[in-house]
Amino acid sequence: MAVYTEVAFADAAALLHTLNLGDLTELKGIQGGIENTNYFVTSERDGATLEHVLTVFERLSFEQLPFYLQLMKFLAERGIPVPAPAANAQGEILFTVQGKPAAVVAKLRGKSDLAPGVPQCEAVGRTLARMHLAGRDFPLSQPNLRGLPWWNETVPEILPFLTDAQAQLLRSELAYQNHVAQSPACKALPRGAIHADLFRDNALFEDGELSGLFDFYFAGVDSFLFDIAVCLNDWCVLHDEDHDGSLDTPRSLALLSAYEAVRPLSAAERSLLPALLRAGALRFWISRLWDLHLPREAALLQAHDPAHFERVLRARIRDTQALSNLLRGDAQQPVRVESSLPA
Repeated sequence: MAVYTEVAFADAAALLHTLNLGDLTELKGIQGGIENTNYFVTSERDGATLEHVLTVFERLSFEQLPFYLQLMKFLAERGIPVPAPAANAQGEILFTVQGKPAAVVAKLRGKSDLAPGVPQCEAVGRTLARMHLAGRDFPLSQPNLRGLPWWNETVPEILPFLTDAQAQLLRSELAYQNHVAQSPACKALPRGAIHADLFRDNALFEDGELSGLFDFYFAGVDSFLFDIAVCLNDWCVLHDEDHDGSLDTPRSLALLSAYEAVRPLSAAERSLLPALLRAGALRFWISRLWDLHLPREAALLQAHDPAHFERVLRARIRDTQALSNLLRGDAQQPVRVESSLPA
């Protein structure tokens, strides 16, 4: 959510008029994130103040974007708290700003909780499961564009920037994930539309309740288990510089239990969770290395620290018996993950 494309006030105002959202009163660039240009837009219509988010897409194409925008519309219509895209009189939700694709979505209430406890993890687990079930009938299909093929393409580009130890880890884990992906068990995992980036800063809470999930622009069709793993790796670990990447047991149990109360995991999903936790850590280590070493110019750009997910990945590889304990509900210490597949 950096600002790569400077949007003129007049251009934003014209788009809001097209969407019948009234007169633009404030246009403010959003700091944080690294993929798209985002602005908070405030307008007045019939005496009421309206708040939306204008996104100009920097990498996604006009051909790719209908999947994301229609998914958000589909989920919102089914009661999932996601930002619905604004449409013009013809029902269109994808537009052009300065030659680039753009959309305007409703601004959700609340704020992110960057130090979540058990209640917040329960809420996100429950809502994630509801989202997976609601999205099973979504008619459009698009792969997870930051999935395994992208990892295989990107790793050679970032290897020259790494230490020997980091390069060895990256090559080894990538080989392992290619092995996992070819296994019959992995190919048979339940799949559907997933968020694929549901970090703490992509969820909002208001009065102690989960009020929204947003930033669906990494969504795609992939295993539901990968989505769960991404959430566990962010919501259930510490984020200070001294952490070792271990999962926190109470929060992990809370997230998984709340998810399973809505959509129980299969035996295959339970068996493959350790491997998918490693996959989730690898995906974000690769993308953060890529953003750090091969950055694009942008106002307000703040690249995320890759070292965090390097630690998380090393912890997932190191961890042994305790994930099995976690899934049985008898873990007492920070979770140590054991994979059922060869490393």
